[in-house]
Amino acid sequence: MKRRNIAAAGGAALLLALGVTKARRRLQLSKAKHPGIVGHAKMGKRIAGMIPFYDYDEAKFFDADDASSDVAARRKAGFERLSELFLTRYAKTIAQTKRTREGLSDLQFTAKYRVPFQFSAIVREKLPSGTFVQSSHGVKIADLDGNEFYDLTGSYGVNLFGYDFYKETIAEGAAMVAELGPVLGLFHPVVTDNVERLKAVSGLDEVSFHMSGTEAVMQAVRLARYHTGKTHLVRFAGAYHGWWGDVQPGVGNPVPEQRTYTLADMSEQTLHVLKTRSDIACVLVNPLQALHPNSAAPSDGALIDSSRKAATVDREAYAAWLKRLADTCREAGIVLIFDEVFVGFRLAPGGAKDYYGVQPDMITYGKSLGGGLPVGVLTGRADLMRRFKEDRPVDVLLARGTFNSHPYVMGAMNVFLKRLETPEIAKLYDGIDERWDGRAAALNARLEAEGLSPRVSNLSSIWTVSYETPSRYNWMLQYYLRAEGLMLSWVGTGRFIFSLNYTDAEFTEVADRFMAAAKKMRDDGWWDGPEDATDKTIRRGIMKETLNKRLRG
Repeated sequence: MKRRNIAAAGGAALLLALGVTKARRRLQLSKAKHPGIVGHAKMGKRIAGMIPFYDYDEAKFFDADDASSDVAARRKAGFERLSELFLTRYAKTIAQTKRTREGLSDLQFTAKYRVPFQFSAIVREKLPSGTFVQSSHGVKIADLDGNEFYDLTGSYGVNLFGYDFYKETIAEGAAMVAELGPVLGLFHPVVTDNVERLKAVSGLDEVSFHMSGTEAVMQAVRLARYHTGKTHLVRFAGAYHGWWGDVQPGVGNPVPEQRTYTLADMSEQTLHVLKTRSDIACVLVNPLQALHPNSAAPSDGALIDSSRKAATVDREAYAAWLKRLADTCREAGIVLIFDEVFVGFRLAPGGAKDYYGVQPDMITYGKSLGGGLPVGVLTGRADLMRRFKEDRPVDVLLARGTFNSHPYVMGAMNVFLKRLETPEIAKLYDGIDERWDGRAAALNARLEAEGLSPRVSNLSSIWTVSYETPSRYNWMLQYYLRAEGLMLSWVGTGRFIFSLNYTDAEFTEVADRFMAAAKKMRDDGWWDGPEDATDKTIRRGIMKETLNKRLRG
């Protein structure tokens, strides 16, 4: 009996110890998460489900911040002038967009989420945004009405060297493979040269081709799990890695699988979790996060106040973090993956690994690498890229796609990779940080001298706009910028993507137009809210509105 009691006591002690260990590990994991919603996907999903829809009538639209009647009247007059300009100057483009929207779900989504949802209905009616264009040249694009715009969309990051460059790479690439045409499943000889060049660029052993950046990242994670035998991936709060379920960020998106840890960027607690857990297969890094660590890609659709901030990128500090991260992953047997689908070749010809001086185990590419055509590429160490196991002949990891290594994509890619080594392209990289940092600093100095609210932050030629004055109406700037001939993507002022071929004269013209737009927006009263307004009081007011709406049901 005594022995049984001793055994029972020992078992209870063991269970208690295991419970304490598990609780301690859970606490460490929680501490490594970013404290905001971007670090807690389940919480974000739950909160999104609690927010009811409501919109403003025309009266509330212009004084949502309880501005004076005089300020509201100025805003309304300015809004009506802009509306008249849009409906006349962009008539054909708007008509084509409206006609297509009913059958194209992409347009329905982007139209609805260009601005905070409370304002969306009136904006869509009075300031419709046309999304059709018919030509491009230099750093400009033209809509269906013949209006020319300086392009700040960057084609979601594809346009690195200018549209004329990509027209040429597509044409030359198509001519290169014309005799073969769209033969799929077999390779055009140009693939061999592409593989060798990509191995040299990435510093890695092997290459696989895919149909999109999202698909390349998916394959990288699958291979990491396959070879490590571990289950979980780590992504950093706010980082974007495509639209697939394991990694989708943001409030309201489907919750990532249970096998995803969303941790804080540049965090000691994160490094501790990586060192101590045995279930982590890989860590995904999007180098763009140096611009806004632990924050999601900024969109004017979520711009409810002026709390949006971006970092002054400290290249040395971020490089030091990446080196510590790489060392930690190497010691723990975790695969480090750089997702350079967006930033690849933008920071340096060798990408972020050269820019920051850190060699990962795998790198994904896309966007610009296709020479203007859609593509995804994964490069990696030979032991990680293998899709079978030598000692287990039926244990395989299939990964094929109908359009992988499409001859026309391979041709355009080859032209892109060859041109990357030319003196003309090398000149665009010469002094790249100094040039783009200087341009951002010059624009900020002009904005500050005029007492205007906007400020810009940048990672090289990728920019985002923040605001100094607490306001509910910062999202209006995108429409003033459009009126001045600057084309933005649907996320508005959250992301400007310049092509590297912008000359000083062309950039000065963009800065002049930016200044003109900001001045007109100021004069129309959009930044003239109550004197005691703060971002905190703005958010509190929105929370009160939302709660009242939900309670009224």
